[in-house]
Amino acid sequence: MDKSVSWWEPGDWNGFFGLGTNVLVNLLVLTGLLKYVIQIPDAVLFGTILPAIGLMLFLGNVYYALMARRLSEKEGRNDVTALPSGPSVPHMFFVVFAIMLPIKAGTGQWQAAWQAGMIWVFVEGIILFLCAFIAPTIRKLTPRAALLGTLAGISITFISMRPAFEIAETPIIGFVSMAIIFAAWYGSIRFPGNLPGGLVAIGVGTILAWLSYSFGWGFGGVTPESVKGSISSLGFSFAWFELGNLWAGREYFALVIVTAVPFGIYDFIEAMDNVESASAAGDEYSVREAVGAEGIISLIGTLLGSPFANAVYIGHPGWKSIGGRVGYSLATGVMVLVLTWLSIVPLLLSIIPVVAIIPILLYIGALIGAQAFQATPKNHAPAIVLALVPNLAAWAKVMIDGALGAAGTNAAAVGMGKLAGNGVLYKGLEVLAGGAVVTGLLWGAMVVFLIERKPTAAGNVALIAAVATFFGFIHGSAVGWMVSPMVALSYLLVAVMFYGFTKLETTGSESGQASAE
Repeated sequence: MDKSVSWWEPGDWNGFFGLGTNVLVNLLVLTGLLKYVIQIPDAVLFGTILPAIGLMLFLGNVYYALMARRLSEKEGRNDVTALPSGPSVPHMFFVVFAIMLPIKAGTGQWQAAWQAGMIWVFVEGIILFLCAFIAPTIRKLTPRAALLGTLAGISITFISMRPAFEIAETPIIGFVSMAIIFAAWYGSIRFPGNLPGGLVAIGVGTILAWLSYSFGWGFGGVTPESVKGSISSLGFSFAWFELGNLWAGREYFALVIVTAVPFGIYDFIEAMDNVESASAAGDEYSVREAVGAEGIISLIGTLLGSPFANAVYIGHPGWKSIGGRVGYSLATGVMVLVLTWLSIVPLLLSIIPVVAIIPILLYIGALIGAQAFQATPKNHAPAIVLALVPNLAAWAKVMIDGALGAAGTNAAAVGMGKLAGNGVLYKGLEVLAGGAVVTGLLWGAMVVFLIERKPTAAGNVALIAAVATFFGFIHGSAVGWMVSPMVALSYLLVAVMFYGFTKLETTGSESGQASAE
């Protein structure tokens, strides 16, 4: 074994306080969703579900750390960064609000909602695992600009926007913590004692929150009473199989499969994008192994009681840039296991203001968005921008639906004409939002092939889009038959047109390819 390959590097502290706090934020969010939205009792939430999620996340982070270790030994270098891993953020909200909450409302039983969430993730994990076998071929055939472009769309919308809003709502804490993060990770500012920038940001933000409490301002929402209450929840719990509850969820199988299948494909595309992002940053991982592991680990979590999926995270280049290697992933896994098995999560939720942590998400979102342009040929930039559009539409639809829901109504009740008259083209948003990640990938690929003077390849992509649309994998809310027939027909006409363009001459150079600079 090459002795230069180590388990821990100094930069792993930065990576740990970055990824660790990122995962911690999501852990706190999903805890709040299950506790306050689904109203799962504390005994089950902290004694069964969180330990299952903790073990799942531990396995994910350890496995990807071992993958990085193997790559380090194989290539004889010590700068390999593990793929980041954590709970899938889009799934957290979708499973809670689209699967568990309606069942909770219909049955009045939190247990039924939990069981439905488990069976949903079980189906989704199987789909993801099966997709792993075709992942290398798909990655080889898909242009990098399409892969990274749709990833940039996710990072700008669902990773960056909400943290930016939360920071703006509590600027005393948010702006200060954000400035520390940016100074440390963009500006390479070194703090006294070489303290990691992430730790300094969280520490300063927490101090500001408690100072504001002492002065009666209330920034950050921390109180001594909440801390005292959370201390009583401390104790030891471990994960064990919940096969009975998983099997009980089978009655909701027909309900969940129509969304679990496209989400499995979504996860596959996102994981493949993230492996491509790591490759662009210099670490070449097996996409089949990475995707397959994600599916298997999600299945293990579900067997133990988790209604959420594990995911390869966006952000590998960000953690690499601040020195994260193998150890930051191991440390994150151990941290999550300790926090969930000892029921420390409620205590942290009462001490640390979330707004002190979320600037890390803003940093990662900006870095991934920038990478899409930096790691691809310059003339592919239009493809990246177009790959962003469906994800922007999906984010806008979520915001509009949330606002209408808060007002006790929905788009159908308000009326498409009335919304359009006020500048909200909701129908168009709805069409683009369905399967946005896959749509962005296909749009980006079509444009890249056209830039490269390959209209036949662009036609093939349009044909794939037509089939995917027909069955509802994109431009639809659920898988089915003739889900969006007019959109599917439109793609078919586009494919025929692109095939016809092969008979026409092109202007300019014979090749539109340009090297990335």
